[in-house]
Amino acid sequence: MAPPDLVAEPRIAAWNRRVDWWLTGLAAVFLAAYAWQVLDTSLPPAGRDALEFVLTGTWVVFVVDYVVRIALARRRWYFVRTHLLDLVILALPMFRQLRVLRLITVITVLNRQLRDDARGRVLFYVMGAVVLIGFVASLAVLDAERYAPDASITTFGGAVWWTITTISTVGYGDRYPVTPEGRLVAASLMVAGIALLGVVTASIASWFVENLRRTEATVERELDEVSADVDRTEVQLAAVLAELRAINARLDALERSSRPS
Repeated sequence: MAPPDLVAEPRIAAWNRRVDWWLTGLAAVFLAAYAWQVLDTSLPPAGRDALEFVLTGTWVVFVVDYVVRIALARRRWYFVRTHLLDLVILALPMFRQLRVLRLITVITVLNRQLRDDARGRVLFYVMGAVVLIGFVASLAVLDAERYAPDASITTFGGAVWWTITTISTVGYGDRYPVTPEGRLVAASLMVAGIALLGVVTASIASWFVENLRRTEATVERELDEVSADVDRTEVQLAAVLAELRAINARLDALERSSRPS
């Protein structure tokens, strides 16, 4: 089922159907290129420039996708107002210090493939979201922190450990970001962790409520069947009693007729 805003914008819905899988592929390319750039410290300058070209080019495609959707919208200002987060996510990475936010664009694009039926496959959705967000946050915080003075997050393993403790809202405090970019990643990860916990809690509660309702419906249906069986049994007993009374009446009549006058 399409989101309500796309029901009123059929041209945007048609555009999304055409390009979503292509954009998903580009998002995967973007993520792979970014991971390579962050994790491979032995890359020569030419290799880093090539990966940066891929990252920038892919991000530009995402910008073009947003502009096209605005052009296709019947109510353009309404579309902009209801998609301000998309606009901010696309606009902020133009600043070099905030380029890690391009990764949020990737998550947004990948989310478009899963959001239509998220409740029906919530376990897959949440697990996939946790892995994706955790991997992206680990790369982003390592990219921001690795060469900072007094940094405690200088390896990918340390970044993954920090991500796990942060997204689970445990926060041991043994590792923490010291740069503005790293703290921005941390703030985003904290919000994501709270949101994911809320989704899991709501899904579990919904599962219990649905099962209770299903059980109640089953019990009511069985009670109705039992009640119907009882009614049928009462009718049958009444018929048997009526038949017995008729037989008894006949016997009495025969007995009276057989007596000598």
